[in-house]
Amino acid sequence: MSKVFVIDINKKPLNPIHPAQPRQLLRNKKAAVYRRFPFTIILKVTFTTPVQPLRLKIDPGSQMTGIAIVNDSTGEVVFVAEIKHRGFAIRDSLNSRKQLRRSRRNRKTRYRQPPLHEWFRKGNKQPCPKQRHAGWLAPSLRSRIDNIKTWVERLRKVALIEAISQELVRFDMQLIRNPNIQGKEYQQGTLFGYETREYLLEKWNRQCAYCGIKDVPLQIEHIHCRAKGGSNSITNLTLSCEKCNLKKGTKDIKEFLKKDPTRLEKILKQAKQPLIDAAAVNTTRFALLEALRTTNLPVETGSGGLTKFNRTQQSIPKTHYFDAACVGQSTPILNIKGVRPLLITANGYGTRQICRTDKYGFPNRHCSRTKFHFGFQTGDIVKAVVTTGKKVGEYVGRIATRATGSFNISTKAGLIQGISHKYCKRIHAKDGYSYEF
Repeated sequence: MSKVFVIDINKKPLNPIHPAQPRQLLRNKKAAVYRRFPFTIILKVTFTTPVQPLRLKIDPGSQMTGIAIVNDSTGEVVFVAEIKHRGFAIRDSLNSRKQLRRSRRNRKTRYRQPPLHEWFRKGNKQPCPKQRHAGWLAPSLRSRIDNIKTWVERLRKVALIEAISQELVRFDMQLIRNPNIQGKEYQQGTLFGYETREYLLEKWNRQCAYCGIKDVPLQIEHIHCRAKGGSNSITNLTLSCEKCNLKKGTKDIKEFLKKDPTRLEKILKQAKQPLIDAAAVNTTRFALLEALRTTNLPVETGSGGLTKFNRTQQSIPKTHYFDAACVGQSTPILNIKGVRPLLITANGYGTRQICRTDKYGFPNRHCSRTKFHFGFQTGDIVKAVVTTGKKVGEYVGRIATRATGSFNISTKAGLIQGISHKYCKRIHAKDGYSYEF
């Protein structure tokens, strides 16, 4: 199991310890639980010991970001976590709001300030009030940076972090789309990027596109074969095991998969998907680097190729959090024995809307202005010990509150409805995230 964080009476971080020691300290009333996620105890007695510095390592991604805390002197991996971002959910919400507002404006045609391009076209000299400042990022991208920055600050409060390592992921998107691009054709973008193979491994989930087999050597396969006019564009490439590659040969994919139309449709659809993940990482990588530098800690950067080299040299499994532990030149021989990842999902803090709408934008239900009911709010993690009635038992999970005092609890086993607030005890206040191991 992962180490437990410890802070002293003055809330200064000490060395993380084995989980058996906190149990003994809590039993003897020498410590108290300070925070559940990540699990941290605070000592009630004075304790002096030299504290070893740690390094925080980050492997940023568009949907998932890996985090690891490593002791450079011993190579021990103290803590690992995965953050699941809500960037695409934010994008979808903004698109939905835009569509609903556009529909409403068409129905109620009162005056609206013109958009930015119309503002300048009409000869206005003053800048438009909605003009974006330098360094502006879309909310869906900004949320990714804010999530990582939040957790860097949280972990610095419970661990003595004196250095940070970040993987500067780079995708040369124009080179991926057009392998023959050169010179003036670049317009913008970096000349150094991921190899096509690395990108395809991520795009096709490291499995054969034709049979779905994993953990075997995979070959780059042309969906429409070169012999019949297919190109080397990334939209015409996929991954295949040797057996399927030989079996397909120069056949047309529609002929090869005529008995499996579902898989054919899936492959053709996935091949043409835009490189939205690569674009999100490209846009935020330097903004994240600048955000990390504001911590006034030394920040080391490493490439994706170096991360993979460190991981394969030590035969470490491929995960986001282990990738984070392998970031950078500073990576020692890692000890990952007993590491248990904390899975963090960004949920946000809800909405300020007091009226919910249906899919067409028409109001259909009312939301209470009161957020707290009986001392609880939706999103708190509680422990409920029910002693009477049909639902006798112990439940731990995230609650949804009601003004009646009858709460719903989302547990690992499923949704438990109708639990009275009298049986609930909050163990972790709402902070915009949900957790599981």
